[in-house]
Amino acid sequence: MGELVERVDEHDRVLGVVDRDEAIANRLLHRVATTVCRDPEGRILVHRRQRHLSRFPGQYNWLIGGAADVGESYEQAAARELAEELGVRAPVRFLFKFLCHGVISPYWLGVHEAVITEDIAPDPSEIAWHGWVAEREMRDALRRWPFVPDGVEALERYLADPTR
Repeated sequence: MGELVERVDEHDRVLGVVDRDEAIANRLLHRVATTVCRDPEGRILVHRRQRHLSRFPGQYNWLIGGAADVGESYEQAAARELAEELGVRAPVRFLFKFLCHGVISPYWLGVHEAVITEDIAPDPSEIAWHGWVAEREMRDALRRWPFVPDGVEALERYLADPTR
């Protein structure tokens, strides 16, 4: 078996455990946790995915994250992914979750925010490039660069969220 995830229903209730590749192939709902990384000036971290990755190769993203492991909360998964992908430990703040229909599979997407105050060390096997972008420049970046489609929907929700 590969990466195990919890299969969930349309209300985000756990139904069982499945292999993530099986969840994607059969379009089974599962959980993904992501984090919007901001620096102390409020800029958002944007990165380009490596070209060899199986999902969204070479595309840009403004979220750091991945599937929640079995028994892991959205917040725990978001913090773990920050450590794995950026080499940083930072408190994550849950913002919202929504049922993302996804390009390759549907899933529940938990969106968090973290202020990154230390130097990051992006995992070179996942991240080819990174930079900090002012929030007001994000819409322009979306027009110029090929972004992960699911991230575009999350960005619209993030920018409209009055609680952040």
